[in-house]
Amino acid sequence: MDTSTLAIEVKGISKSYGTVKALDKVSLDVRRGEIFGLIGPDGAGKTTLFKILVTLLNADEGTATVDGLDIVKDYRTIRSRVGYMPGKFSLYPDLTIEENMEFFATLFGVTVEQNYDLVAPIYKQIEPFKKRRAGRLSGGMKQKLALSCALIHKPSVLFLDEPTTGVDAVSRSEFWDMLHNLREQGLSILASTPYMDEASRCDRIALCNTGRVLDIDSPQHMVEKFDGRIYGIKSHNMYDLLKELRDNRCISSCYTAGEYHHLLAGAGFDLGDLKQRLIAKGHSDVEIKSIVPNIEDIFIKLLSNEQY
Repeated sequence: MDTSTLAIEVKGISKSYGTVKALDKVSLDVRRGEIFGLIGPDGAGKTTLFKILVTLLNADEGTATVDGLDIVKDYRTIRSRVGYMPGKFSLYPDLTIEENMEFFATLFGVTVEQNYDLVAPIYKQIEPFKKRRAGRLSGGMKQKLALSCALIHKPSVLFLDEPTTGVDAVSRSEFWDMLHNLREQGLSILASTPYMDEASRCDRIALCNTGRVLDIDSPQHMVEKFDGRIYGIKSHNMYDLLKELRDNRCISSCYTAGEYHHLLAGAGFDLGDLKQRLIAKGHSDVEIKSIVPNIEDIFIKLLSNEQY
């Protein structure tokens, strides 16, 4: 791929903290004008990668560029071109909304008025409370303030480290709507999240675990190329059902997913035989249906493949 079309390029980045390998030869790229998601649980290495890319931390090995600039040689320029919203709310709680905005604008040598049009769709939602101290804001309002501060200098690449953690479902949805609006304005966005359902809001995603990238693709293509059969199953006694299914050698994996258990069929799996066995074991109201895999199903299958 032409590197001029890339907002971020990562090649073989590794980082260890003592004996813990936080990143293990991670490689990925983010195209200009796309939302790229790092999807994975705590400990997957997402925050470490973010800190390396925004030049707050040095990698042990590997190279990376952000906006075409080397993260080591050009770190000063990169810092002026990126917006970074860390996972933990890091604004000044004793300053008001208005004062935080003015402070971050001043840091980058601009004024709020200069780039107000970029942040207006977000900032207008909290502007009526601009005299309120940041420490007294709700989770959703803190989220909007932090995003506004990350955007006030008009960055070309935006880094969002688990931006929706700790906020309600409505605020989460609104936040992703804001990101899509920013993407439409040409901003390149790298966002991390532990929420598998947010993967569908990204153009492409990397599924990550314990410092490694398991797969990179669009969410839709990941579903289309899924190799396996997934079934949803439930009965009157879900706890005993789960134990029964996990003891079945013809089932590769089984886990709870909402009101159903999801099972991945293995070698020798027979749907009719399974239902008869469960009824014979005393399970009643057994319901089994074929389902389209979601990102969580894909992630779990990738994990189980790594174990063998």
